[in-house]
Amino acid sequence: MGLEGTTENAHFDRAAFKVARIYATLSGDGTSLNLKLMPDEQEFRVMMAPAIFSPLPNAWGRQGWTIVNLKAVGTAELGEALKTAWEHGRAKTPRKR
Repeated sequence: MGLEGTTENAHFDRAAFKVARIYATLSGDGTSLNLKLMPDEQEFRVMMAPAIFSPLPNAWGRQGWTIVNLKAVGTAELGEALKTAWEHGRAKTPRKR
């Protein structure tokens, strides 16, 4: 909620965080966070830290939506990933790669 312009709303069984669009959703049990990354960003994070990051196992995952294991991620790494997702959420048009 500390990222500028962020609001929180319910999204199915999760809490959704958005600026212009949703960029993160938090599981009801607080153990995982889904973030909107670009596919190349997702691929890099999964390659570097597979215990922390994994693609959603569906079409959303192929678009870059990434699961973050909150029990395994450090504060700095989580903050960096959240800021990246927030940038995508506040963009007027999605960035193409």
